[in-house]
Amino acid sequence: MPVVFVGHGSPMNVIEDNPYRRAWQDVGAQFGVRWPKPNLILCISAHWMTEGWWMTGMAQPKTIHDFGGFPQELFDQQYPAPGAPEWAAQTAQQLRQPDSGHPVGVDLTAWGLDHGAWGVLKPMFPAADIPVVQLSINYHRPAAEHFALGQQLRSLREQGVLIVASGNTVHNLRTMNRSAADTDAYDWAMAFDQWVGQQITLGHLEALVGFQAQGDMAKMSHPSYDHFLPLLYAAGAAEAGEPVEFFNEGYQLASIAMRSVIWG
Repeated sequence: MPVVFVGHGSPMNVIEDNPYRRAWQDVGAQFGVRWPKPNLILCISAHWMTEGWWMTGMAQPKTIHDFGGFPQELFDQQYPAPGAPEWAAQTAQQLRQPDSGHPVGVDLTAWGLDHGAWGVLKPMFPAADIPVVQLSINYHRPAAEHFALGQQLRSLREQGVLIVASGNTVHNLRTMNRSAADTDAYDWAMAFDQWVGQQITLGHLEALVGFQAQGDMAKMSHPSYDHFLPLLYAAGAAEAGEPVEFFNEGYQLASIAMRSVIWG
């Protein structure tokens, strides 16, 4: 399986007919043609932050509408993909939390599929017939640990598991400009997004761990870095030297970069 990082941007992308959503649809349509259909999808979303690391282990994960102020049509969206309780229980035991060495926890009741997950998976795989498991993010741990856990996920690809990380290479909601075109962004947003793209193109994936060394450019691009961390899981799961391609290299609201990546 390839590894996919999706810049998800606004929740409205799941119901609006725009270039970003169409690109997600196009990528999903390539499974079963360019790549095999996944046996399972493991999703790392910017919107599930926990103490420690957890996996969803319920048989029927609920669709979580973790946002406010949007049209009712968005709250009506459902993504009834099944979970994979046995797989989650087994895999959680095999993975090790980088800080403690303990197995990853299994969540049976608290979470489900948040909009960072279903918001991109619904356009990609609208039939909702592939089991989906979410892996949480322990926000308070150093960037290197997120990359290290991503490296542990690499072997899952050989089992037909599609790893989908969902965040944004630039995400600053405080500076949004609602009149900006999708080709326009602040200079610092473009510069940081291009720095990320350059590291990925050169195969310097571990350099992404040191993103905060980019100074003010990084601070402006990620006042909180929850939307950057999913990229580290995808980069960790990628193989050195494997083919890489970008899609959705645009922006939303001048301060959200939609850059998305496929390795493999």
